[in-house]
Amino acid sequence: MKNQIRSCTDCQARFADLLLDSTSLPAPVQDSLRAHMSTCTACDSTMKDLQATFAAMDDWTVPEPSPFFDTRLHARLREEQARQPEGFLERVRSFLLFSTGRQLRPAVAGALALVLVASGGSFVGIHGLHPEAAPTHTSATFEDLRVLDNNAQALQQMDQLLDDSGDDGDATPTT
Repeated sequence: MKNQIRSCTDCQARFADLLLDSTSLPAPVQDSLRAHMSTCTACDSTMKDLQATFAAMDDWTVPEPSPFFDTRLHARLREEQARQPEGFLERVRSFLLFSTGRQLRPAVAGALALVLVASGGSFVGIHGLHPEAAPTHTSATFEDLRVLDNNAQALQQMDQLLDDSGDDGDATPTT
């Protein structure tokens, strides 16, 4: 049943309706609230505290502003209008110090996205600037040894070919 108050949370959710406009609550709900507050000391004391606060607010009167308030306000506005405008750096400093940064969020998000795309592309190797590897500089001695090693391998392969062709028996041996 919707009219039944089952817990302190349900009761406290209806406090505002009971304090501000008790006619908006149906009679069964009001009866259920009162029944709960008669058994629950925490809800009853909270309701009494709220009623005392509302009674104090009803007795409070708003203080009148000073008779010279408008005059001083207009004088300060004229002073501010006559003052020299701030420099660019001072305006940027004030903006960064006193703003919430809500205006900068799209720009920062875009910059971070650009950094992520650029770093991801360079990590994967999709940057496309130099697709082949850069040549390494080696010493002349190392190059000479590499050429001699290649020549030795080539000579060894040729010797094997000659030895294989000599096994047929058709070739005449040379002395």
